[in-house]
Amino acid sequence: MKKIRVMLVDDQPVVREGLAALLSYQSDIEIVGQANDGIEAVNIIKQVQPNIVLLDLLMPNKDGLETIPVLKEVSPEAHILVLTSYADSSKVYQAIKLGAEGYLLKDASVPQLLQAIRDVAQGQISIYPSIAVRIIRELNTPQEASYTSDPLTPRELEVLRLIAHGLSNQNIADKLFVQERTVAKYVSSVLGKLQLANRTQAALYAMKNGMASEKEPASQHSQPRKDRRD
Repeated sequence: MKKIRVMLVDDQPVVREGLAALLSYQSDIEIVGQANDGIEAVNIIKQVQPNIVLLDLLMPNKDGLETIPVLKEVSPEAHILVLTSYADSSKVYQAIKLGAEGYLLKDASVPQLLQAIRDVAQGQISIYPSIAVRIIRELNTPQEASYTSDPLTPRELEVLRLIAHGLSNQNIADKLFVQERTVAKYVSSVLGKLQLANRTQAALYAMKNGMASEKEPASQHSQPRKDRRD
């Protein structure tokens, strides 16, 4: 079984050591690196090649929000899972906008942390439950989107809705009876047309614009469903 390679980034040694000790007991997780701030994280990420970066927001020298876009540029394949004490919605939005794919609070339970790591490693979205509820409550006004000239097709709208439900590409493929690579193409097209950086941004966009329900919203960018062929 291929292990999930995790890099820990936190300025508190006791936090890093505690996390490392906890995660070392998991047969599917391997700690490949530790950093005490964003500068050190950027310097070592290429060397350790993590699947997951478990990242604090409040750090000296280079904080988490400053670090996220640099990590994504240096190591695009690495998934960012924020682990912080900040429950402020504005921090969540900023982190996600910059490229984070998960947001967890430090008072999360061990099972919640482990599940978040595994979900984000599989390309799924993981947002701490209380924060997710708060975000959903705030998503009450339409968001201005930057579209390319092409509207989303009915199948792309369906894929966007399933992304908002937290489904991975394989889960979506199973649900739509298509190949996973076909779903990957749809996801890429959705992100490109909406000019979004990742699945987390797509999910929040869908929720904010009423696209997460079974019934698709009527808009200039949606089209009547004609068939279910790929």
